[in-house]
Amino acid sequence: MHHLTHQQIDEMEHLYKINLMNSISGYKSANLIGTKSKEGISNVAVFSSVVHYGSSPAILGFVVRPTTVIRNTYDNIKNTNYYTINAISEEMIDDAHHTSAKYSVEISEFDKTNLSEEYKNGMHSPYVKESPLQIGMKFLEEYHIKANDTILVLGEVVDLYFEDSMLSEDGLLNLSKEKVAAINGLDTYMVADNFKRLSYQRPK
Repeated sequence: MHHLTHQQIDEMEHLYKINLMNSISGYKSANLIGTKSKEGISNVAVFSSVVHYGSSPAILGFVVRPTTVIRNTYDNIKNTNYYTINAISEEMIDDAHHTSAKYSVEISEFDKTNLSEEYKNGMHSPYVKESPLQIGMKFLEEYHIKANDTILVLGEVVDLYFEDSMLSEDGLLNLSKEKVAAINGLDTYMVADNFKRLSYQRPK
């Protein structure tokens, strides 16, 4: 088995280290976060850091990289308190990945891709119409991670939309039914085609 020490990792070429370190945590969720500025300009950007933080209330979090440069998603959330999280399906991958390009604040990524804005139930921010799983979010709180100057953003689920085919009898959403993608590293997308579900375990 290959072994790397802390020193060897620190001394790696920058991009190589980024690719490696973004891969070691395993498969990550692939989502588009939709926001809209106070001026009415929509924004959509790909994120692989969305994580479940609780069910009652239903809380999801994601990480924002250092705000030493303009972060449209973060700024829009702080200014309006609302955003959407939209799962990326297989057919959306190319357009979803393009939203990682650094467009200026006055340009909407919706205008540069085949992704479509969708508004419903009074949500200020746009959903991605093509997404089979759409989540309306309200900002709750944030935590500054001092070690690397990133920000953990926590929000509460206020609306939930998903394709009927995904819902199991006991409430599980089977994402493979709609070919929802996952991300490995920074730029490698994959879609699950099978799964194994096990029962609740108790001590033997």
